[in-house]
Amino acid sequence: MSEANVGLTFITCLLVGSGIGLLLGNLEAGGAVGLLSGILSIVLFRKGKK
Repeated sequence: MSEANVGLTFITCLLVGSGIGLLLGNLEAGGAVGLLSGILSIVLFRKGKK
């Protein structure tokens, strides 16, 4: 997977996490969950690349 797709996946995770946080009334927690899932997706994509 190209680096552009990995970046888009990271941003998507952040946006989805923030959206869920907005729906639940806790934007910071949703952003933190989105950040964590985005970082995990980058790690998984890099691990699969080897």
